[in-house]
Amino acid sequence: MKFTFNLFYFIWSSLLLGVEIIIGFFIRDNWIRAYFGDFLVVILLYCLIKSFSNTKVSPTLFWVLMFSYLIETLQYFRFVELIGLQHIPLANTLIGTYFSWLDMLMYTLGVCFVAIIELLRRQHQTENELKMY
Repeated sequence: MKFTFNLFYFIWSSLLLGVEIIIGFFIRDNWIRAYFGDFLVVILLYCLIKSFSNTKVSPTLFWVLMFSYLIETLQYFRFVELIGLQHIPLANTLIGTYFSWLDMLMYTLGVCFVAIIELLRRQHQTENELKMY
């Protein structure tokens, strides 16, 4: 893995972080906060990784998804309570406290969305390269 800086992904990760913060502080509904935030968080993680490393799309998406599944699995086992951090709001927010199969679905859909976007970007770049000849 080579460490590089990619402004495109950095801008997207910054924008997505801003949206996640807005959702966390200001949205109190049962869908956007609970599920759309999970959809966005895997995209945020992917963009953050791609901001600072030149990793391939598929392995990066795979490991982002596995990390997300791990965090959700830790919620199933009430990890925050097991390590005695349930009284710390940041720990509850970062690790989470409630397991949900719908969260797993949203992580998966988020990764699929990124895979489609990256495929379309690659096709667009190839078409532009062909037009140059």
